[in-house]
Amino acid sequence: MNEMSWRYDRSESIADGAIHVAGVLFALMGAGALIIGNLWHPEPGVALAASVYAVTLVATLTMSAVYNMWPVSPVKWKLRKYDHAAIFLLIAGTYTPFALQMEATGLLVWMWSVAATGVFLKIVFPGRFDRLAILLYLGLGWSGAALFDTMLTSLSPTVLWLILAGGVVYSVGVVFHVWHSLRFQNAIWHGFVLAGAIIHYSAVFVSLTGSPAA
Repeated sequence: MNEMSWRYDRSESIADGAIHVAGVLFALMGAGALIIGNLWHPEPGVALAASVYAVTLVATLTMSAVYNMWPVSPVKWKLRKYDHAAIFLLIAGTYTPFALQMEATGLLVWMWSVAATGVFLKIVFPGRFDRLAILLYLGLGWSGAALFDTMLTSLSPTVLWLILAGGVVYSVGVVFHVWHSLRFQNAIWHGFVLAGAIIHYSAVFVSLTGSPAA
């Protein structure tokens, strides 16, 4: 893979780094609370779903921090493909607790199959399907809407609104992701990612525990 230019100045890099550090801390604390809170749940599937989501959350935000904060070098471009691949895992991991509650095995299989395909494309063909990947991210993220009726009957209104809000935040953030001429574009984009992740974490937390997220 050819090396890519890294066009962000020092101030932009510092702002982006601060967002990533906050993201990793949030992921670690949130994942710990979620796993511990569901470790002795009477339904083993709930603990498993919480763990799957927690692992994908930590892995994705940590991988993003490592890639974006790594000094410009050949290693950075190698890290890029793992950063982009991890996004597919987070989308599927986020859906896992909801699919469990809805008893939507088909949705779960679909999500993880598409995610696996996306991971394969990103790792084996890095940099070749970036625009297609954005469409896959958005398509995969919103594909749960196909089971909207089931979601209405299986999930609480609070969870539904949080899922929708998180999806909107992620989608709006894509505008800044592709707005390369905007200063602090990368930091703004990652700010939207972190906000969307926090909102969806709240949805998962409420869905699994029945309590508002702290």
